[in-house]
Amino acid sequence: MDLQLAGKIALVSGSTAGIGFAAALRFAREGATVVVNGRTHARVDDAVRRIKQETSNPAVTGVAADLGNAAGVESLVQAIPAVDVLVNNLGIFEPKPFEAISDADWLRFFEVNVMSGVRLARAYLPGMRKQNWGRILFVSSESAVNIPVEMIHYGMTKTAEVAVARGLAEAVAGTAITVNSILAGPTASEGVSTFVAQLAHERGIDAKAMEREFFASARPSSLLKRFITPDEVANLIVYAASPLAGATNGAALRVDGGVVRSVL
Repeated sequence: MDLQLAGKIALVSGSTAGIGFAAALRFAREGATVVVNGRTHARVDDAVRRIKQETSNPAVTGVAADLGNAAGVESLVQAIPAVDVLVNNLGIFEPKPFEAISDADWLRFFEVNVMSGVRLARAYLPGMRKQNWGRILFVSSESAVNIPVEMIHYGMTKTAEVAVARGLAEAVAGTAITVNSILAGPTASEGVSTFVAQLAHERGIDAKAMEREFFASARPSSLLKRFITPDEVANLIVYAASPLAGATNGAALRVDGGVVRSVL
């Protein structure tokens, strides 16, 4: 299927690994002009090299910038003044008991997970309005609905992303700009894979056994009973960003493996 993304400029924040990298790679395969982002030049350069190598798409560039603060967002926007597709994928997570979550932790999670996307959308929305076309996607999580008791501050930011996406969609009603959020389920991203491997090592079991234990105890409602792959999430992201998804707007789109039990 041709997703009609050839020539579109797609920026994916936090795209040197995991879901972000998988999405950037898929955009490149669709012929889009892709902008990779990460905090370090080394990671960005490596991701750009790998995407070009795998797709033979020369229109892949990168910008190293820490989007967890306003200055980092400003530097990226100066380097890339306009985009057709904005994927707000940057996010951090950290299991921590509620009593141990400090004010600084709450503010840091909100700054990175929510404000990075807010600032980027605010910067790029005027250009989308001018051309009357654009796609903005917030990569949220099933944790927006099922707030995880082991990281309430993370869940709060994922709910906020869904709210921002819906509000922005209302703000551009009647245009050819769409804004949606992606409710990703437990995914084998770089950070999650490392975390699971550490837990498995501490318990003296292999990673597969740890995965089975996780879905039996922490996410028992999962219908997949396994971690979702970054590619599986990226497939939905790239479709939702395409011209073919013009009637999909203001939605929280699930690729959660059935973790969320609600039918609506």
